[in-house]
Amino acid sequence: MALRALQQFIKLESSAGILLIGATALALVVSNSPAASLYAAFLEVPLVVSLGDLAIDKPLLLWINDGLMAVFFLLIGLEVKREILDGELSSPEQIALPGVAAVGGFLLPALIYAAINNNDPAAIEGWAIPAATDIAFALGILKLLGDRIPLGLKVFLTSVAIFDDIGAIIVIAVFYTSNLSIAALVLGTLGIIGLFVLNRMGVHKLGPYMLVGLFAWACVLKSGVHATLAGFAVGMAIPMHAKDEYGEALPSPLRRLEHVLHPWIAYAIMPIFAFANAGISFTGVELNVLWNPVTLGIVLGLFVGKQIGVFGMAWAMIKLGLARLPEGVDWRQLYGAALLSGVGFTMSLFIGSLAFEQGNFEHTVATRVGVITGSLLSAFVGYYVLAKRESVPADIGTPEREASSP
Repeated sequence: MALRALQQFIKLESSAGILLIGATALALVVSNSPAASLYAAFLEVPLVVSLGDLAIDKPLLLWINDGLMAVFFLLIGLEVKREILDGELSSPEQIALPGVAAVGGFLLPALIYAAINNNDPAAIEGWAIPAATDIAFALGILKLLGDRIPLGLKVFLTSVAIFDDIGAIIVIAVFYTSNLSIAALVLGTLGIIGLFVLNRMGVHKLGPYMLVGLFAWACVLKSGVHATLAGFAVGMAIPMHAKDEYGEALPSPLRRLEHVLHPWIAYAIMPIFAFANAGISFTGVELNVLWNPVTLGIVLGLFVGKQIGVFGMAWAMIKLGLARLPEGVDWRQLYGAALLSGVGFTMSLFIGSLAFEQGNFEHTVATRVGVITGSLLSAFVGYYVLAKRESVPADIGTPEREASSP
């Protein structure tokens, strides 16, 4: 069942990658057309929701980034919990290789960015931008290669991306929180506690979780902590298993909600986010933006840091005998997957919007140029490596093969 669910997930996310590319291209075209002013004005349309003295007043762009992305992180919470309880992350043996590889792929890009921008206090805020992986784009590229890609490689890349998402959650919570409202934070925390109380009480209907989750999201949003964290907490609170009053097993609430959310996330929320955040107007932008330290830090972090961090740590784990290559995967394919982990796109753009929320125009443009350039480089080179027909035997370089050599 876990394998079938993973295959369905991969199929859906892969096809969604093409739609993301289209939304990105459309945003770039509109931003550099006579409709550019309408595009900018559309994203600044104010939307107000109020209930008594509680009011949320934000432009459309922030409703997308704070509201729709909270639903995206709700799905991430569901996926992480499912994988931990009944999937590819359910045992130490399964999580060792992608887990350690993801740590390398998260830290090295951040260090590269920080080394390039360490003299600019404003630019250094974007250190986490190149640390993220966009699973929809990465798996979309794998889909273009068809049956040449073994399932084991898709599982590895998916697991690396899940660990990246967990790292992004931690980074957002710790480093991109400001102007705390203690009262709202306390209420939001109580709401999140209430979610887990519902779980412990055996509540299996989704309605109560959604109502309490909406309350927690509004409070966390008002607290100054990014509201996407509330979405992740809701996902982690949804029960994986449920029983009726007679002790009979019921359909999994977690899997049911995950099944409902997947098409909405893949075919609506992520393309909307890409369209709203990928628009770059090249009016007044000079070619030297490519040499901006922010741009360089992101491009080198995504294209160089990701591949070295992911492949290097995976190689070390295998050489030390602490893990083995996924079934049916050779070294070239593992390196190709490491390259594709540098496709940061939506997650990198999202972290960039947090890092430079109050930043200047130069940093905003440099972020978008850097993310798109680094992601495209990783995508094209990763595709080329994986499309090559020459195969490196999976057992070459492993401790077992070396031990048997004369």
